[in-house]
Amino acid sequence: MNENSKRYLQEFKLYIEIEKNFSKHTVTAYSSDILSFLVWLNEKNIEEVNYANIKEYLLYIKQFNYSKTTTARKIASLRTFYRFLYREKIIETNPALGVHSPKKGKSLPEFLTENEIEQVLNNIKMESPAGYRNRTILELLYATGMRISELSNLNFENLNLEENEIKVFGKGSKERIVLVSERAKKYLESYIKTARYLIFKSEENSPKSPVFINKTGYRLQPQSVRLAIKDVMERIELPKHVTPHVFRHSFATKLLENGADLRVVQELLGHSSISNTQIYTHVSAERLRQSYNIAHPRAN
Repeated sequence: MNENSKRYLQEFKLYIEIEKNFSKHTVTAYSSDILSFLVWLNEKNIEEVNYANIKEYLLYIKQFNYSKTTTARKIASLRTFYRFLYREKIIETNPALGVHSPKKGKSLPEFLTENEIEQVLNNIKMESPAGYRNRTILELLYATGMRISELSNLNFENLNLEENEIKVFGKGSKERIVLVSERAKKYLESYIKTARYLIFKSEENSPKSPVFINKTGYRLQPQSVRLAIKDVMERIELPKHVTPHVFRHSFATKLLENGADLRVVQELLGHSSISNTQIYTHVSAERLRQSYNIAHPRAN
């Protein structure tokens, strides 16, 4: 990779991070994708790349058998990179214009029933302060539909428990308010009053202090929550792959099944487009169909 390519990569990273306001996860993924592409180009100049070169690169990465989602992201990275180069007048024509992402098959999101949710929650070992913290986290994920990254980034200034509200910052730092059930609120208040102090003995918490911490007093990272869920799932027989995001799916599915308006669910989830929320209507419809087939004597 030549020096110009290294410079363009750094400028591109700043562009998507600051100007486009992409999430940290997306910035890291896109930067990694473009780095791989530039390494593949070797010493070839960016300005010399044409449509045929990009197609050749896509054939090259095909051998790695990436999922359609990963391939689509890599193509999106390339298209964003070349739009940036064209806008900055580094290139005269955009060779990625004719490149399209593969069609992704629509799969219904995994979710848990109320009984399955209770089964998971009731099998969390709560004898330790960390166990109580983990129970509180999963209660909140199911009650609010928050992303795990949003929950990890919560500070005390984001809590308005008198009104059962929490302010979160979603993708692109978009701010929204999520609502907290009384049950989840009680767990959260109890965690703050007792368990949090036992995890790390801090005399005072400022508005900027993280709500959820590890034993060293630093902000709890999403991976720790994933490990806590994995620990529970290894102890119960539940034939589903459960991640923090499954709690978000379960939250949305339950709201729609109980008659919530699609636009309300969209707002609570922080989806920029209602098309992202509509997948949950398919989940609800599928469950209705299954119930019908089981319960109706003439269904089959």
